[in-house]
Amino acid sequence: MQRRLYTGRDMARVQSIEELRAIARKRVPNFCFEYVEGGSEEEASLRRNREVFSDISFLPRTLVDVKTRNQGISLFGQRSASPFMIGPTGFSGLLSREGDVSMAKAAAAAGVPFVLTNVSTTSVENVVKRAGGRIWMQVYMYRTRAFVEKVAQRARDAGVETLVLTTDSAVYGKREWDVRNFSSPMSLDWRNKIDVLRHPRWIVDILYPNGFPHFANLGDLLPPGQTSVRGAASSILGQQLDPSLSWRDVEWLRDIWKGKLVIKGIMTAQDAERAVAVGADGIVLSNHGGRQLDSALSPMDVLPEVAAAVNKRLAVMLDGGFRRGADVVKAVALGADAVLLGRATTYGLAAGGQAGAARALEIMRSEVDRVLGLLGCPDIAQVDRSYLRSQRFGIS
Repeated sequence: MQRRLYTGRDMARVQSIEELRAIARKRVPNFCFEYVEGGSEEEASLRRNREVFSDISFLPRTLVDVKTRNQGISLFGQRSASPFMIGPTGFSGLLSREGDVSMAKAAAAAGVPFVLTNVSTTSVENVVKRAGGRIWMQVYMYRTRAFVEKVAQRARDAGVETLVLTTDSAVYGKREWDVRNFSSPMSLDWRNKIDVLRHPRWIVDILYPNGFPHFANLGDLLPPGQTSVRGAASSILGQQLDPSLSWRDVEWLRDIWKGKLVIKGIMTAQDAERAVAVGADGIVLSNHGGRQLDSALSPMDVLPEVAAAVNKRLAVMLDGGFRRGADVVKAVALGADAVLLGRATTYGLAAGGQAGAARALEIMRSEVDRVLGLLGCPDIAQVDRSYLRSQRFGIS
């Protein structure tokens, strides 16, 4: 009998992130799935993010008591149930109704942080009030600094504990397969319009009765009447992102934001040292999921060097290509404090709303637990390079 991934609606039957991906591909229109799936240009960075994990092998211990296993970590002085969180992913409201709230609720139930994207379709105040848990918020450094300051104030007033400044999008990457779905900016071509009609459940879930959702945190930045996700993306990312972004702007944000500050988009030890110097509490090694600079290194490639350089002076996190609990354990072994999940939980949301996102987190949690047991390492805090072998990383 030929092997086939499960593509039904029962989230309890889903065995892997790849199955969630297969279900998502069926459930949402092509243009939505392509937005989640694609990378920039030749997608070399996108492929490298996944390939790096196959170049790292485990070296397990045996005859170790692993009856009790712990994967909880301490992050910024608070306990997280697992060494991962949900990272910021845009346009969740196009994958499931009020997708940002669903993701936040799933994270809260799993005992891990949720990073709300600045381009969410539910307001930060609403997400915090309805979801609970640990809510962080991502922000871009827009040209209008007064707007950035207002976002920070709203986040503070809402009870957000951490701001995550994304720094790798001063120039917008070219996501060619995404662009090909449109005959003109944000106007679907006829093939994709027909494809939308083939997804009536998505139409009822997302478009009924008020049409495309609207950005809920960008009202003061966008022209009146242009807050719909259908028509505002090119305006936001093309016109409002600031290519003059520099370390001076990070220092400015550090001065006005008294909570925890994380800088996302770091890829060198030198920049990590600079993050320490400006008073950042953490960094996220990231190539933006392979969606910005093509042919960039994977964050895993630079993780050991960066972790050694900062030497625990701030939290070192990363994203990019994480689909298995084994991937997360490998990152921790190389020096990461935590991992941000992007497509993994987004596939879950697209596949089954809050239940799908929760299933993605449960799959990752159970896989981390199983890897620890099979490694002969009962506590995630004990995982280090001695459990790995890799020519790529010079571990032998």
